[in-house]
Amino acid sequence: MCARFVIKTPAAEIASEFKVQDILFDLKTSFNVAPTQNIAAVINDEVNKLISCRWGLIPPWAKDMSFASRMINARAETVAEKPSFKKPFKTSRCLIVADGFFEWHKINDKKIPVYISMKDGKSFGFAGLYSHWKPPGGESICTCTIITTEPNELLAPIHNRMPAIVRPDQREIWLDHEISDEKELLPLLGSYDSDLMEAYEVSTAVNSPKNNSAENIKPVV
Repeated sequence: MCARFVIKTPAAEIASEFKVQDILFDLKTSFNVAPTQNIAAVINDEVNKLISCRWGLIPPWAKDMSFASRMINARAETVAEKPSFKKPFKTSRCLIVADGFFEWHKINDKKIPVYISMKDGKSFGFAGLYSHWKPPGGESICTCTIITTEPNELLAPIHNRMPAIVRPDQREIWLDHEISDEKELLPLLGSYDSDLMEAYEVSTAVNSPKNNSAENIKPVV
């Protein structure tokens, strides 16, 4: 699964990398992004827009927000079939912007946090889905989920899942809401090239969402 990640690239650089024309919220650095927080998502609405979405997808038919904590991830193998994800998979796909993410490597009785990022230091986009949910008597909010897939060679010894990362040359296809063919979309959700990524152990401080500093991504010496 993917339950924590990092976003530290300035909005202007993200706009350049993801061909964003409209930045619709004030992006803030976070070294410990956790579920239910507002996160940065790129959507295509005539043009690419960087919007704020609450992490934890809530289907439009849900009566309350209790769904969110159970819907932070969607499995690539079933995303086109599950009732909560089937419609947004066809019409409301997004890219969740990140600079790296954390997984916990279980060794005996210990869970060791590991930070994974790109070797070139660039930000990247998790394959995501978004949906708008309106609470009774309230205003509509954007909610989202991150799709996970089989791990690559780098991640396999650490965890049995990894977030699906959309390659830069496939982002336009993923964001195109006029494309809904599973045969064209599902192949984009494979494991990312492990040769382009790096991983190293970090401090257990990241275990608590309250700890949010650059110390979270420093290698353990």
